Amino acid sequence: MHDQQPATRDVGILALLEGFPVIIDIPVAWGDMDAYQHVNNTVYFRYFESARIAYFDRLAMNDLRAVTGIGPILASVNCRFRIPLTYPDTVAVGARVTTIQADRFEMETVIVSYRHRKVAAAGSGVIVTYNYSELQKALMPPELKARIEALEGHELSPRV
Repeated sequence: MHDQQPATRDVGILALLEGFPVIIDIPVAWGDMDAYQHVNNTVYFRYFESARIAYFDRLAMNDLRAVTGIGPILASVNCRFRIPLTYPDTVAVGARVTTIQADRFEMETVIVSYRHRKVAAAGSGVIVTYNYSELQKALMPPELKARIEALEGHELSPRV
C-alpha cells in the first residue's frame, strides 16, 4: 500500500478520483474473498480505514495529538457497494474531507477497481475530535482545521 503521487496512475483511474487529495493503492489479496468468490464486505471497510489513516498521516495527526492530546476517533461509517471485487485486482482508494464542524469532520472515501475501471464502493465516515487524556470529545484544534484545509486546497464550511 502506497500513498503514490496521482501522476503515476492512468488517466481513467485519476478521473474517477478527481478531487481526492489522498489516494492509495491496495492489492486485492486472495484471502480477502469469501465463499461466494468476491471480496468480503468487511474488507471494503478495511480499505476505507487504510485510506483514512493515510490521510491522517498526511496531516501529521500523531504529532498534533502529542502536542494537544486531541486525536481522531471514528463515530460512524457507511458504504454503498457498487460492484463486486475479486482477485486478482488492485484498488485505488481516495479519501477527502467534505465538511468540518466544531468537534468533527466528515470524510468521503471511494474505492476504484483497476481491473474494471469503475467505482467499486463509496462511503463516508464521521470523525470526532477526541481528547484521549480526558476520554471525551473535544473542539477541533484550529491547527487541525488549517491542516485539513491546506491538504484539501480550499476552505471547508460547516454542513448546514
